[in-house]
Amino acid sequence: MNKYFPDVEKQISYEGKDSNNPLAFKYYNKNQKVGGKTMGEHLRFSVAYWHTLMGNGSDIFGSPSFKREWHKANNPIDRAKETMEAAFEFFQKLGMDYYCFHDRDIAPEGETFSQSCKNLETLVEFAKALQKETGVKLLWGTANLFNSPIYSQGAATSPNAHVMAYAAAQVKNAIDATKELGGENYVFWGGREGYETLLNTDIKKEQEQMAQFLHMAVDYKKKTGFAGQFLIEPKPCEPMKHQYDSNVATTLYFLNEYDLSDYFKLNVEANHATLAGHSFEHELAVASAAGKLGSVDANRGDLLLGWDTDQFPTNIYSTTMAMMVILNQNGLGKGGLNFDAKLRRSSTDPTDLFYAHIGGMDSFAKGLLIAHKIIEDGALSNFIKERYSSFQSGIGAKIVAGQSGLEDLEKWVLNQDKPLLQSGRQEMLENIINSYIL
Repeated sequence: MNKYFPDVEKQISYEGKDSNNPLAFKYYNKNQKVGGKTMGEHLRFSVAYWHTLMGNGSDIFGSPSFKREWHKANNPIDRAKETMEAAFEFFQKLGMDYYCFHDRDIAPEGETFSQSCKNLETLVEFAKALQKETGVKLLWGTANLFNSPIYSQGAATSPNAHVMAYAAAQVKNAIDATKELGGENYVFWGGREGYETLLNTDIKKEQEQMAQFLHMAVDYKKKTGFAGQFLIEPKPCEPMKHQYDSNVATTLYFLNEYDLSDYFKLNVEANHATLAGHSFEHELAVASAAGKLGSVDANRGDLLLGWDTDQFPTNIYSTTMAMMVILNQNGLGKGGLNFDAKLRRSSTDPTDLFYAHIGGMDSFAKGLLIAHKIIEDGALSNFIKERYSSFQSGIGAKIVAGQSGLEDLEKWVLNQDKPLLQSGRQEMLENIINSYIL
């Protein structure tokens, strides 16, 4: 394939940190062993079909600025097929093993629901042939339940039962498409599952609808034998004022409250974390502590802007912290690192897509190398273990074992001197991290 990206004549290769070639990896060496796995196995990178292939350079303040060869056909199906050909050419030249899509990314919406389903079936067959030809796999699929005007007041949480039913039917077909293409996960992203004003909203009813919707999906998964992992992607706001899966902790509570915890893990996005007022590593760590970190949307936001800018990740400190969480839970299993990121509006050349992905892949590869070394050296873990060592014996061990009540602890405290405040050594630990990064 050499039709849509002629300026990139061969697959991007690893040339090392001293290379001056902008179309080469400086740190991502796919087959390099880090611990017991290769970089490719650790990172499981994926291309986000919507931004990379469907992105046109528009934003909330401006019209499209990209002109893509694969968007020129007048017939929607022809245009979708040419876009998919461009996608697989890009995947191969980048050396990417996985991709992700929304149903409406790969297949155009029809005049009727039936026509939309037929369009999706047509493009799934087309994708299946290209996957077989190239060896590229589907990390996850999902349904676009946010673009259509009918979803302006929610999909699963819509006050209109017809809209909820329509969304359910769309998800059913998106799961079928994901299963047909061997997708390893399926993501539920509630882009409009929330409210704009409490004046017309019954929160309890809408959350119960959302739970019922997810239970129906679980039932369908069991019925069809879909082996992929179900994921939920938290997001705090935008476009809705407040969304029901606003951050990791809220989503975990929701899953537990409605008996869904056994069936879902979380797909955590960096930019959504910062929009929620948290750091990327915080959201990863909260999900991981609950055993629910399933996959990652790798991007970053601009802290000076209040919306989802979806920029490519370039902050080595952030990727290092992220990879420490991921390595400490022994990887992402069926999940991966999906570049849910888009070019800036002024980056109009298709080759810019390669520069952007190379930068993101190198940033996470470098973060992986640093995080593995930190963990291997016990640079943080030894300190953390010592910090909590008082719970390993004596009264601490009794507390952990549930062998002491309030009265027991009062009696013990009365016979002790006042406790000493021990330093958390935050600045020292930050210097240690810097020493590994620098």
